[in-house]
Amino acid sequence: MDAELIRNIAVYALPVLFAITLHEAAHAYAAKYFGDNTAYAQGRMSLNPLVHIDVLGTIVIPIALYLTSGFVFGYAKPVPVDFGRLRNPKKQMAWVALAGPAANFLMAFLWLVLAALLVAFQVDEAFPHKVAQAGVFTNLLMFAFNLFPIPPLDGGRVVTSLLPHRLAYKFAAIEPYGFFIVLALIFFKLLAFWVIPVMALGEILLKLIASPLYLLLS
Repeated sequence: MDAELIRNIAVYALPVLFAITLHEAAHAYAAKYFGDNTAYAQGRMSLNPLVHIDVLGTIVIPIALYLTSGFVFGYAKPVPVDFGRLRNPKKQMAWVALAGPAANFLMAFLWLVLAALLVAFQVDEAFPHKVAQAGVFTNLLMFAFNLFPIPPLDGGRVVTSLLPHRLAYKFAAIEPYGFFIVLALIFFKLLAFWVIPVMALGEILLKLIASPLYLLLS
């Protein structure tokens, strides 16, 4: 394991764990709020990262891809949601799906606040600055990636919710192949045409929301 990989793991470890944990816990909370206790009953409405980490998808695959190809892709254990148990399944499916990206956007904002405070209080140590920057980047990346409009990603769930019943049924039929479609898009670097603009828009919105804090600290 080379020194650069060790440094990257040290910087990104906490941001990635928080990003995954709160993303999945937010899905579980939203599902429970709208009437489905499946994830709650299985202990998935938790801030304990151990219940959300998939050893293969969260650790082994990302490291193996980084070492062999330079790009990183991974996943956590998906939160089990029985959409049929929601009070209004078709409509509330979208809110359950959006809860995860919304949690990532909120975390990106909190990391941005931390970054601003580190500058304001003139913290000289480079490591916390890098961790805060990694927190913003990681959560914006998860925010943008999960909003990609193909099932089983959250954006795909939102599209399914918005489409008329007949079209929604046909669109949802893509789900068994969605993982492989996403992998192909990543491999051929086509997903960047979605992820980069959405991340850029998210960053602009974050800085706009944080602008009063910047004025206060200046």
